[in-house]
Order: sequence, then C-alpha cells, then structure tokens
Amino acid sequence: MKFRFPILIIDEDFRSENTSGLGIRALAEAIEGEGGEVIGSTSYRDLSQFAQQQSRASAFILSIDDEEVSEAEDGGTAIIRLREFIQEIRFKNNDIPIFLYGETRTSAHIPNDILKELHGFIHMFEDTPEFVARHILREARSYTDGLAPPFFRALLEYAADGSYSWHCPGHSGGVAFLKSPVGQMFHQFFGENMLRADVCNAVEELGQLLDHSGAVAASERNAARIFEADHCYFVTNGTSTSNKMVWHSAVAAGDIVVVDRNCHKSILHAIIMTGAIPIFLTPTRNRIGLIGPIPLEQFRPESIRAKIEANPFARAALEQHPERKPRILTITQSTYDGIVYNVEMLTDLLDGAIETLHFDEAWLPHATFHDFYRNMHAIGRDRDNCDESMVFATHSTHKLLAGISQASHILVKEPKARKLDRHIFNEAYLMHTSTSPQYAIIASCDVAAAMMERPAGTALVEESILEALNFRRAMRKVDAEWGEDWWFQVWGPDEIPAEGIGSQADWMLQPNEDWHGFGPVAPGLNMLDPIKATVTTPGLRMDGTFSQTGIPAAIVTRYLAEHGVIVEKAGLYSFFIMFTIGITKGRWNTLVSALQQFKDDHDRNLPMWKVLPEFVAKYPRYERIGLRDMCQSIHEIYRDSDIARVTSDMYSSELVPEMTPSEAYDRMIYRELDRVGIDDLEGRVTAVLLTPYPPGIPLLIPGERFNRTIIDYVKFARDFNRRFPGFETDVHGLIEEEIDGETVYFVDCVRTRTV
Repeated sequence: MKFRFPILIIDEDFRSENTSGLGIRALAEAIEGEGGEVIGSTSYRDLSQFAQQQSRASAFILSIDDEEVSEAEDGGTAIIRLREFIQEIRFKNNDIPIFLYGETRTSAHIPNDILKELHGFIHMFEDTPEFVARHILREARSYTDGLAPPFFRALLEYAADGSYSWHCPGHSGGVAFLKSPVGQMFHQFFGENMLRADVCNAVEELGQLLDHSGAVAASERNAARIFEADHCYFVTNGTSTSNKMVWHSAVAAGDIVVVDRNCHKSILHAIIMTGAIPIFLTPTRNRIGLIGPIPLEQFRPESIRAKIEANPFARAALEQHPERKPRILTITQSTYDGIVYNVEMLTDLLDGAIETLHFDEAWLPHATFHDFYRNMHAIGRDRDNCDESMVFATHSTHKLLAGISQASHILVKEPKARKLDRHIFNEAYLMHTSTSPQYAIIASCDVAAAMMERPAGTALVEESILEALNFRRAMRKVDAEWGEDWWFQVWGPDEIPAEGIGSQADWMLQPNEDWHGFGPVAPGLNMLDPIKATVTTPGLRMDGTFSQTGIPAAIVTRYLAEHGVIVEKAGLYSFFIMFTIGITKGRWNTLVSALQQFKDDHDRNLPMWKVLPEFVAKYPRYERIGLRDMCQSIHEIYRDSDIARVTSDMYSSELVPEMTPSEAYDRMIYRELDRVGIDDLEGRVTAVLLTPYPPGIPLLIPGERFNRTIIDYVKFARDFNRRFPGFETDVHGLIEEEIDGETVYFVDCVRTRTV
C-alpha cells in the first residue's frame, strides 16, 4: 500500500537557471526517477509553519549556501536560521531524516548541535544525482517503514495481501456493497481500505483482542510503554465499557465502594450491576452551575469511615465483615468543566485505605505527556507506584487524542505489594467486550498512542494549550475593545499569561478566589485545565444573582449550530468547548467571529426567521420574535424561577438511600413499579436514573427518595418545556405521554409493598 510522503527541498535556487539550480533540480529529477516524490521551495517562509510539514514528509533537504537565508530580516546568519528550523522540526519529530547540502560549505562550517541532528551531508557534484537520490530514498523509506505501530502495521499487511475472505463480516471486504446501488454509495463514501480492514477476529495474523495475543498484544504493550503504565488494554466500546470492566474486576456484591457523586452514569450502572453499596463524595458547585472539586476533607479515611457509619446498608456490611476495606474509589478526573486533582495528594491519603483507586480520565488522556500537568494525572512518568493500592485510569482515546469514536483504553499501575492478576481481570474484560470487535477502532487506539510518543506527544499537547490560551486572549481583547458594552467571557483565572503557555501555577485554584466560586479549596489540590474552555453568557453573575437582561446559552448554541459551530455542551448561561489536538486557529477564530455576529444580530434584535431559519422552519411560533426579545423572555423565566439556585442546590441536597441501587433495579425488572406523575413524587423512591442534560449527571440513582428541591426542578423542566418547545430541558428518566393533547411527565418509582 503506497502512502504519500514527499521529500521536501528548501533552496533559494530551486527554480533558478544557475549552476546551483541546475544541480538541485537534477537531484530532484533523480529522486522522482527512483519512484520518490519531491516538493521544492525557494525559502523557509514562516519557520514554524513550514516545519509542520514534518508530519507529511519523508525527509528534508536543506541548502546552506542560500544568500536569502543569511540576509534574513532578523539579521541572523544562515546558521542561526538553519538551527531555528531544525529545532522546530525536532520539537515534534526526532526521527525524520534531515540532509544538508552545499557547494561552498561543508560540515566543517556547521556547529555540532546542528550536525548531531542530521542524517547526511551532501556536497554537490561529488557523486551522481542518481546515487545521491538512492541514498536519500533509502533513509526516507527506512523512516516511513518504521512509522506504523504493531497492530496497524499488521492490519495494513493483511489488507494489502489480497486473500479471499470466507469469514464474517458478511460484506466480505466490501464486495457485498458493490451489488446494490445504495451499497455502491456506501462503498464510495467509506472507501475500499476501511472495508477491507473490517475483518473477523478469526484472522490469526492480527492477533486477538479477547485474549490479548499477537499484534494486538504487541500494540497494547507499546501503548503501555508510551503512557508509562504497567499494563494497557484497548477497548472498542468506549470508556463507559472501560469503567465497567474495571469495576467488575475489583468489586463483588455487597462491597462498599466510594464514588464521586458527579460521576459518569457508567459508574452508576456498574454499581447496579455489581450489587455494590455506594458511599458518595459530594463535589462543590458554583452559582453559575459549574462543577468544582470534592473538598480534601472528604477524602480522608476517617471522613469516609463516618460516611459508612451514616449509611445503614454500608454500616451493616461493615458489621458483617469488619476486616474489609472499601473496594474501590472512583473519581472523575477531570470534571466536565475542566477541574483536575493532584493525584499525588490523593494517593498519599488513600494508599492502603482503599484497595483500588480508579481515576475516570475520559477527558484527560493528554496530561501525562506534558510537565504542565505534573502530578495532575493518575499514571505516567511523574507518578510513582502506590505501596498497596492498585491504580486504574480509563481514557477516552477518542475525546482528546486521535482515536475514532468508541476508542478507549484502560491503564494499570501495579502497587509495590502485588501484581495485577491478568486472568481475573480478563474475565471482567470478556464480560463486557464484543466478540466481534471493530478492527478500525483497535487500529486507532494503536495509532493514537503512537502519535503521543515523545517528543511528538509533548508538542501536540503544548500546541493545544497554546491554542486555548490564544483563544482566551482573543476573547479578552474583544471584551476590552467593547468597553462597557456586553461581551462573552471565558471562565478562568483573572490573570493569564500574556504569551506562551505559562505554568501550572497560573491555573491552580486558591482558597476563596472569586473567579472560581468554589470556596475554601485546599491549596495545591486542584487546577483548571486551560484546554477546557467554558464561555459564559450575560445574565447570571458569579454570586448567583440575575441581571435585568440576559442571554441564555441555549439560544447562543442554537445560533452557533446554524452557523456551523457545534459546541460540546451547554448550561444555563455557559457553554463548553475543548481544545483537542485537532483544534486549529481557523476553528476558534471562526467561533470568535460567529459570536461577534450573534452580538450584532442580538443588539439589532433581528427577527428569528432571519437569524435561525432552520430552527424557525421547525418551530414557526418564533418566526416574528426578535432575537433579543427571545433571549429576554427565556431569561425572565430563569430569573423568576431562581433556577440557578435550584440547579445548584439539587446536586448538593442530602439524599438518604431507601434501598441499594441493585435492589431498586431488581424491583423495576419485576415490574414492582408505579408510574408517578410529577406532582405526586414527594417521598417516592426512584427505580431509574434521573439525569438532566446538560450536564448529564444523575440527580437520583435507583433506591433514593425524591426531595422537595429535586421535585421543584422537575416541575420547572415540565413547565419550561411546555412554554418553549425547541429549547426543552432533556431529563432522562422522565417518561413523556400525550394525554388529551398535552404532554404529561411521569417517573417510574418503586411500588410500596404492603404487609
């Protein structure tokens, strides 16, 4: 299979008719005659931009005789310019071949710090162009041949082999699609390579995901090395499945487990599936609805013990088995709003007190590759092994790295006292993985890990941080130019570095700072990951009070979507964007531009039919309403309902379990349920997860009783949805039914048993 990796030549004489130009073009023609491809340039142009070509090239050939370089605008010499260019390349890529060539200069003119980065020095006219071309191509091909990591390499070889397939999937390498017109469309859209690579797990040369053998095992070991873990396991069903695998490898029925109350719902599913008894640690929240850290005091073993004593089911389990420790602690690292924990502080507290420490790092797989995040991640070069506790980290490779959807992996750091029993772990792994895994997802796990090999991984993360900071700076610049007029803000510290990426200290949360609103946080415990950017809209202040006018985020994000900008999630007066390694200047500048357009359209109160034509076509009731009037009408409902306080209080309200989650789920399976209307929920025990979107965090889990605060929120959601169709608050667990032309909402609650 042929990939396009041209050789880049930079020489001011590349298009000249002088002797130097004739010589370099003769070399280029010889390279092409040997089957290579050449791209020629007459100048370095912008250094960093041109050095980006390292990801597309197989080699660089650089002239050291160029007068243009020695007369650079910065007054530097050819050597200074050359050094800067090579440093830009090596910032990302240690291996790509770099050749120098010249007529008048030799290696004697080149400093050692440059010479050590080279693969060769070409002195013009001493060998034939054909010989030099073969030498360069040998190095270039050796480089490109070594790029593919183990599984991806095996998959390429299999797809290129041309063997007939008699195993599933039934499309047989895409052939079935060619027999149908719509199949032809599918084949042309996805392409031959993807379909040829969609194979069955019976292909021996590709290894087995189910028993971690062959090429799959080699790739998992390679990823473990890159992430500096003791083990790595690829998962093709997303981090929801990775979390369940970890839990089923460590938790049995009746075990006490310690869980972040604002965890992902997959953890709550794991609690139900294992029959565990959860003890919850409750994060702080600020008044604009952002999730903060769990206070350090809640992590202390004595605090956890007090929570166990206060929970009737956990207390009974402890009385029955006083020798048992809590089996697992699961922490969301980072939170959905970008708050991360100092893992070293947590492991110092909990090592040995809890058997397994699990960090759900779905949103943090990049952290181990840059010192900016030192100690703010579970596993990596700056993280020591615990003495007694096993450490797991689950990563959504597809969220912030380059995996395709559902690509995930599990990292393991073994304690000094014991090893991971891989056979027991694999029983849990097999319980949740498919026996027909998608090999393109496995390959993307393999490649995503290989892309993060240092120094490339460090450079990619640094670029993400820099783009995020440049976006923040651009937004502050616009704000300063508007002066007293309104503009969107980006949540974060009051002072950010004026240039570069700064340091971790710039983003640490200090006690009682106004900007974060999380109160007396422990010094050194938490930082805000700057690549997670929460844009706040006017209308709600950090103290939770409403302005007279406001712009709800639901309208802004709807506007952005119709202008080709899709955000990650939205709150009442905020929306969230992430600066992954795939985000570019063009994307965030487009967002800034779209926000400028929104401000202009809002201030002019342009009609909804003009600014949101797709939305209005679906909901014509809003056709003649002005954009500013639309914002104000929703804002007034939020303000009059004091919904910011309600949404904050409902997540921190005290919830006492009436039964274990697994028991409540069993009652649902046996249909021991009442479908209860919203007005009759007080005192009832839910049989389902009740989860508002956003933020996608369950309010109640099976077995917990409704309280007044949560009922107030559900009533608000019902009334709001009736008044503003198209802007509905989505609450999973609410059942909608049409009764006499009106939408009525119910919740499945556990039926009260009578004696």
